Order: sequence, then structure tokens, then C-alpha cells
Amino acid sequence: MDVREIIARRAAQELEDGQVANLGFGIPTQAVNYLPESVTLIMHTENGAFGFGARPSYNTCNSDITNAGSEPVTLLNGGACMSLATSLGAMRNGYIDVTILGALEVDQEGNIANWAVKRNGMWWPGIGGAMDLTYGTKKIIATLQHTDKKGNSKIKKHCELPLTGKGCVKTIITEKAVFDIDAGQLILREVYPGLSVQDIQNITEAEFIVSSTLKEMTL
Repeated sequence: MDVREIIARRAAQELEDGQVANLGFGIPTQAVNYLPESVTLIMHTENGAFGFGARPSYNTCNSDITNAGSEPVTLLNGGACMSLATSLGAMRNGYIDVTILGALEVDQEGNIANWAVKRNGMWWPGIGGAMDLTYGTKKIIATLQHTDKKGNSKIKKHCELPLTGKGCVKTIITEKAVFDIDAGQLILREVYPGLSVQDIQNITEAEFIVSSTLKEMTL
């Protein structure tokens, strides 16, 4: 199981029956493929659809029905497509219960940076709909790899990249751990099987406390 699948599988477990859930670009789009069978909800995608399901087979996919990453999805019975303007309006106005977003960095205060890197003196590619989601969604779940390619922590004391949303993240999921954020406090809730709290401390810049109910991640 690769890193992206580990994160997507664990993120899917955060979704609850009856929710309206948005899946952002990148790793989050895969969560719908691992949704527990007991959970029935309405999936939303920023590019303009409510009521989509898991990835279809190659022979049944429709290139006009896609998620935020332009990957084919299944439009379920009762599902609806709409303009981007209508979709963004729903995102801003509180119709989404939970959003799973990919991130470049998150920090112990619940800030998230997921839209920009600096190249040739310029920030790009652009903030997109994530800004609307962090403003209008009740719960934000951030998904990202725990460290960058050089082994530097992406779970920061303070984000260094331009922010997408401030103080909005409630849960952080990496391939190594699951954290909650409560009242500005980062709380380690789960660790990947075989890892210790010390292992997580060694790769995490942010300061955190350990939950009294700490357990291993299940996938």
C-alpha cells in the first residue's frame, strides 16, 4: 500500500453517515473509493456536482463526469451537476459539513497552506476554491505526507507558506499519524502500526500532546 492510499483510506474513516462532504484536489479525491459500506452521504466536488460515488471501471467511465482532479467518478441516482458559480456558492454558504483538503503545510494552530509554492520569484498556481471551503465548511480535515522529500516536517509550529485558511483545520491525517486540533492545541490521536510517540516527535516540528486514548491507525 503506497503513502497516498494509506492517507486516503484513513481519511475516509472520518466521514459520517448523512454528511455532505467535499473532497479536494489530490489525495482527498481518492477517499470516496474507500468509504465504509455502512456510511451513506452526499459527496460534493468543487467543479460542480453533488451526489457522486467511487471511481468507475474503465469501460463505464464518462470523461464529462469528473472530480476536482479531473478523474472520472460515478454520478449516483439523485446526483446533480451545476455551474462552477453555483458550486462555489454552496461552498461559501455553509452547505458542506466536512471537507478533506490536501495540504503543503499545516500547523499546530489549525492553519493550512495548500495553494502556492514560490518559483522564479513568483507565487503560483493560485488559491482556487480551497479558500471558499476553509471559510464556509464546518469541519476541515487536512491530508498530507508527514515530511517533504528532504525529510523536513510539514506539520509546522507556524506555516511558512501563504495561508489558505486560518485556524480552520480540525484534524490532520498523514501516513504516520492522526492529530486533532482543539483550542489551538495539537493532539496526537493515532500512530501508524509499529511507530512510537518518540518516532512521531522525531519527524514533527510542531509541539503536540498525546491523547489519553492514543491507538494505532487501522486501514
